[in-house]
Amino acid sequence: MWKNAEYAELFRREVRVWPETFDALVAKIKDHPVFGNNSNNAQAPVSTQLAVALYRFGHYGNAASQLSISYWAGVSLGSVPLYTARVMTAILGVGLLKEYVRMPNEEEKEKAKEAVIRMSGCKEWGGGWCMVDGTLIPIYARPNWYGVSYFDRKMNYSMSLQVSNTCLSPYPLTS
Repeated sequence: MWKNAEYAELFRREVRVWPETFDALVAKIKDHPVFGNNSNNAQAPVSTQLAVALYRFGHYGNAASQLSISYWAGVSLGSVPLYTARVMTAILGVGLLKEYVRMPNEEEKEKAKEAVIRMSGCKEWGGGWCMVDGTLIPIYARPNWYGVSYFDRKMNYSMSLQVSNTCLSPYPLTS
């Protein structure tokens, strides 16, 4: 793997994380039972399986096809979904989701509200402390129904993702 300092930018472009982050993630998941077996045939190294999964997560369109990924990684076609499933099983199984994806506590919420007010200059926006806006999820091709609606300002077909864990409106959002 080309993780040394000379190729760090290339590594990040391919798997979407810096080499140090990659190594830390390998260390967190490497001992999960999904990477072990009772066979005479050893599994691929955890680092290879993680690289395949991260490459797959970070690409779309033709670059994300199982065939393209198998060529890129030098693994069999069937290994791509298998490695991805193992990596996700390990990530969810070692508690990384609970450790890193969580709701803020009350102190963190208050700091976020203060930051929104400070950066926007608008006290009324302080309640919008957790809304995430502007994340585009690229899709491979134009959908058949209402396809033009999916064409974004970056000239790609995508879906816009907005996440909020609190209702900012005093009115019910049901129809």
